[in-house]
Amino acid sequence: MPDPTQFVDLRNRRFVSERLTPAIYRERVPLTFTSWDVPGEPVPFAEAVAQEYAPFRVGDEWSRPWGTTWFHITGTVPADWEMTDARVEVLVDLGFVSGHPGFQAEGLVWTPEGHILKAIEPRNTAVPLEIGPGDSIDLYIEAASNPDVQGESVYAPTPMGDLATSGDAPNYRTGVLDIGLRDVPVWELAQDVWTLDGLWRELGEEQPRRAEILRGLERLIDTLDPDDISSTAKAGREVLAPLLASPAYASAHHLVAVGHAHIDSAWLWPVRETICKCARAFSNVLSLMDGNDDFLFACSSAQQFAWMKEHYPDLLERIKVRVLDGRFVPVGGMWVESDTNLPGGEAMARQFVAGKGFFIREFGIEPPEVWLPDSFGYSAALPQIVKAAGSKYFLTQKPSWNETNVMPHHTFNWEGIDGSQVFTHFPPVATYNSVLSQEELHKAQRDYKEKGEANSSLVPFGYGNGGGGPTREMVSAAERTRNLEGSPTVEMTSPQAFFEQAEAELEQPRSGPARSTSSSTAAPTPRRRARSAATAEASTSCARQSSGRPPRRSAREPRTRTPSSIQPGRRYCCSSSTTSCRAPPSPGCTRSRRSTTSASRVSSRRSSRRRSAR
Repeated sequence: MPDPTQFVDLRNRRFVSERLTPAIYRERVPLTFTSWDVPGEPVPFAEAVAQEYAPFRVGDEWSRPWGTTWFHITGTVPADWEMTDARVEVLVDLGFVSGHPGFQAEGLVWTPEGHILKAIEPRNTAVPLEIGPGDSIDLYIEAASNPDVQGESVYAPTPMGDLATSGDAPNYRTGVLDIGLRDVPVWELAQDVWTLDGLWRELGEEQPRRAEILRGLERLIDTLDPDDISSTAKAGREVLAPLLASPAYASAHHLVAVGHAHIDSAWLWPVRETICKCARAFSNVLSLMDGNDDFLFACSSAQQFAWMKEHYPDLLERIKVRVLDGRFVPVGGMWVESDTNLPGGEAMARQFVAGKGFFIREFGIEPPEVWLPDSFGYSAALPQIVKAAGSKYFLTQKPSWNETNVMPHHTFNWEGIDGSQVFTHFPPVATYNSVLSQEELHKAQRDYKEKGEANSSLVPFGYGNGGGGPTREMVSAAERTRNLEGSPTVEMTSPQAFFEQAEAELEQPRSGPARSTSSSTAAPTPRRRARSAATAEASTSCARQSSGRPPRRSAREPRTRTPSSIQPGRRYCCSSSTTSCRAPPSPGCTRSRRSTTSASRVSSRRSSRRRSAR
């Protein structure tokens, strides 16, 4: 009997592209919009909306490379739109030029009152609105004409990397600016099909589950009216419901999915654009949380939160609400996701002093994990510094880029030069930009090195570097694979919850010797041991001063603090050598006598240990 797989696959692909996807929006009508080109650097909202806007049409060019154009969008929802199982959305295509989810034009959507709604990116182009027939639309879009610097190769020379050499010619034309009526059952059906279509492709030809899914997709197409997808979508979902309800194998790999938007604080764009990228991604995340109670988002780098405090204070206040809910999770405890090979021990200690100090002051929490998914190399001294800073977990996926040496473990104890150990995880999904596809989930299950001893790994999902972070499609994929036959199971929760679960699973994790990923490390000499001890003591003292903790903490003391535990008027020093402290709510206080004394003791101990080592 001939294998029908190829025929069913071709039929399903055509059905999705020609019938299902176009039916997601029942109705679409164009919006009216005007524009104003910012003559120089980006300007605040209040200044932008006070300008005189010129008429603009779809297809017109806008802005020079690295420029900014403000669009004023107006319109009215047609009075005859049927709102049953539907939602009004604004649809925006700024003229996206390539297949990249980021690295190009982006936009931030504002209300006339100056409230940020969400962002616009190449794969996140819809702005949901809580309005109905006859209601007016009045919005502003702050559009950034960031050129596609990455192109076909991020390493190719290009004049577009700098404002001085990129020229004045516009490199974008607007594509779409419409009001759309999203058909929710059709959209949900599209997510069902995407999940099942990805699943059968990962299953072996001998598996009955594979044939079952293919037959189900074929029955779906037979059930739907190709000329009226909207009225038959619910019947189609009923066909697929048994396939999606079948529970996962008891031995299926378990993945903890953590929302993520990796944003390089300094890379292929001006720093002011990094600040805007953070605001866009964070606004998307906050919007997504409003309709998805299980969705969590992890963000490292205190610097990026500090930028929000300075440039987008209202956005930071909204973030703080979600931090208290446990939904927006600060991670890492460092000022930025730093390199760890070139900086010395003092610089690394200050990363934690500044980072943890900020998280405690602003959010009342101290992250227990170090989060460095993209740093190019890791010093063999890092476990010692991590432990001295009060952290207990470490995560990165960068070693998966290694073309020569394959790491033997994904979850293990990383042992540093002085014998310090930190519980470490390398996500076997081998990316920090997952979309939670079946291909990615099965890769994690297939490659996971701790099989037989443990069965859990972490997957960071969301578009980074201007892609806007997680999307509603990704959250939908996580929900459908929570407990699905043939698929690894997926649970959306926090990195800390994952590490605690992984520790419980792996009762005796393997220990790796002290090695830097860039060079080998010699055995510690007596002098090196003495210096290591002094560095650890100084780092611990700095971290304690930053957090306002007493010198010793009970092992049972919780790491999470409520904002009320940050006492008004109490001094929180950035490090033992700073000349000023942070004393909420009075900035600019002088360093306390206590912190100066502590610094002197650390310095004295360090000197005496060095003398004894000699």
